[in-house]
Amino acid sequence: MQSLTINPIAKIASPFTEKFGIPRQPGLAPSIIAEVVVEEAFSSLEAVSGLEQCSHIWLLFIFSESLDKGWKPRVRPPRLGGNEKLGVFASRSPFRPNPIGLSVVELLSISMRGKNLVLEVRGADLLDGTPIVDIKPYLPYADSLPEAQFKLAKAAERLCQPLSFSKGAQEQLSEQTTEFGEQLAQQIEELLRCDPRPAYQKDPERIYGVSLYQLNIRFSISDEQISVHSIERSQSSDFT
Repeated sequence: MQSLTINPIAKIASPFTEKFGIPRQPGLAPSIIAEVVVEEAFSSLEAVSGLEQCSHIWLLFIFSESLDKGWKPRVRPPRLGGNEKLGVFASRSPFRPNPIGLSVVELLSISMRGKNLVLEVRGADLLDGTPIVDIKPYLPYADSLPEAQFKLAKAAERLCQPLSFSKGAQEQLSEQTTEFGEQLAQQIEELLRCDPRPAYQKDPERIYGVSLYQLNIRFSISDEQISVHSIERSQSSDFT
């Protein structure tokens, strides 16, 4: 079969600056806003004519952080606890023969920023800088199939125990909200309710760190509650 070269048409600008903590599927953190910044060569309003009528779009992207890791015929999906193996084509693992992923996101706006076309989207689960190779309209009559089933992933799983901020975290949250917006607390809660911890590591005493907007959010999770211990600036604080 003839090989095919695919060039990125855009990149994502998102608040997720590290892989750890990114929701495992799109839409699980609906308050997260990101931007699809189209390369200048493809930044034509003609190319997106009519797209403004879509409430949602598909983003096809490259698992750029996994390019040098090759593929595996069997993988360990986090959904199965990290111990059970599944065929790669029965999963959404990044370790694929062609490392292509897809995410459906809500389209909020389309605009030109200088020479670049920018699509503002909600609910993306993509690392900042992820290459986008295609954009397609989401078609409700064809893409939404209520009767479809996958017995291994019947519904999104979210933690439901109470979430609390320590006194220090509350003060830091107030300081950071000025720059990152009033939805910061909601965004942190949405991320932590997705349970970013490795499936094999559920130590209630362990304090984890997750990055958002170059903020380092330190937290722990027990059966009784989700605790946010601190919200501190990382060394680098640029969000592009």
